[in-house]
Amino acid sequence: MKNDRKNNNDAADNRRAAATGAADRADAGGTKREREPAQELAELFKIFGDATRLRILYALLRGETCVRDLASSLGMTPSAVSHQLMILRTSKLVRTRRDGKSIYYSLADDHVRTIIEMGTEHILE
Repeated sequence: MKNDRKNNNDAADNRRAAATGAADRADAGGTKREREPAQELAELFKIFGDATRLRILYALLRGETCVRDLASSLGMTPSAVSHQLMILRTSKLVRTRRDGKSIYYSLADDHVRTIIEMGTEHILE
């Protein structure tokens, strides 16, 4: 009796796994490991496609700064800047450093700087 129940549970688990796998394959986004490089690049360019986020990234080209100073220099509210920084951080385009109660933001790495500089060079040609 226990074996029959176990076999039924195993069969049900297998059906769920197969259905989940089919759903994952049908999902255009998929998980990060399943996505094609073109899909991941498209997602990255969506982040760069927002003028507000680009203004923040341009400001960070000058160096590390906090939300308050970014908001002041860009003429935005700290809340609006924080929201965009969260998106940039999730996308691994900016990084943070804590100093006491303050959090300072900077470009994540030289790749981000290069993308911005090359894009700017391209539109100025």
